[in-house]
Amino acid sequence: MEDINMPKARVKKVIDGDTIVIMNNTRIRIANLHAPELSERGGKAATQRLSKLVRGKQIGISNVLFRSYGRSVRR
Repeated sequence: MEDINMPKARVKKVIDGDTIVIMNNTRIRIANLHAPELSERGGKAATQRLSKLVRGKQIGISNVLFRSYGRSVRR
């Protein structure tokens, strides 16, 4: 069941297999998801898959869990 109180945002760009940018240019790392970096084996495929799943779509985002490498980490 969807939480109607959860903030929503549209995904503007997928950076890699576990990092996205939403429309207000906030960079978000998806919590509890570890994907290979683009330069690593499987990195390009992970990025393409995440892009197919979320790019241009509106998603629910949680409060910031913590910050990592200049990105907010959220669920």
